[in-house]
Amino acid sequence: MSVYRVTDIIGSSEKSWEDAARHALSVAARTLRDLRVAEVVEQDIALGSDGQIESFRIKLRVSFKYEAPWVQPT
Repeated sequence: MSVYRVTDIIGSSEKSWEDAARHALSVAARTLRDLRVAEVVEQDIALGSDGQIESFRIKLRVSFKYEAPWVQPT
C-alpha cells in the first residue's frame, strides 16, 4: 500500500508557461522522490511597467510518494 502527498509548486520563465513548468518540475525532482502527476492549477503573466511580458508563471499541483521515516515499509 502506498501513500502520496500533494503539494503546489510555482515556476517562472521568461520564455513560456511550458518552460516554467519544466523548470519547476526539474527543481522539485531534486528533493521529491517518485513524482507521479503534475496538474496545472493556474497560469499568469508578470508585466513590466511598459506593459511588456516579463515572465510567465505557472502553479502546478504535484503528487509524490510519501515516506514516513517512522513507518517500516511493507
